Amino acid sequence: MKVKRKTILPSNWTPLEQGTLVYLLRDSSVLLIHKLTGHGAGRINAPGGRLEEDESIYQCAVREVREEVGIRVGSLNPAAALRFHDFGNGFSMTGYVYTSTMFEGDAVSTNEANPFWCDIGEIPYDKMWQDDALWLPRVLAGDCIFGDFVFENDRLRCHEVRRVGRSEIRQRMQGYATATEGGA
Repeated sequence: MKVKRKTILPSNWTPLEQGTLVYLLRDSSVLLIHKLTGHGAGRINAPGGRLEEDESIYQCAVREVREEVGIRVGSLNPAAALRFHDFGNGFSMTGYVYTSTMFEGDAVSTNEANPFWCDIGEIPYDKMWQDDALWLPRVLAGDCIFGDFVFENDRLRCHEVRRVGRSEIRQRMQGYATATEGGA
């Protein structure tokens, strides 16, 4: 018998925004950024950003990496679907995470980000969002993750992180595309 999992966000929860993060991997390093603008400015993160109108999640990921760090991404591997809700400031977003080892070009600084390569064992989690340490090591180890994170004024209050199959992540991404194409 299959047990239904309870999540910390209700099943009918709908985010105000959709976004992406892309972790480019080279040998034992990952490309990170010092975020200069927008949500999370001042923190360490990965290239990524908000979905634009008439854009797929995949297209958003490719565009954001090019805009933020000047790299052209080849293929992307779906790695996580993360739901964020902040009851203090009203922020809500579903973030789709990709990894890739196929890309061209050298990372360059832009007005949005200062990129740097970091050894995976030396990721500065203390300079990142609180939730990153809960899921990112698992993604970088090759797991696919589904996570719910509840904040209050940018402080993590509770979370649930679980391993899922790559097909579930793809299904969530496709479900978003279907919902938006249907006018939702």
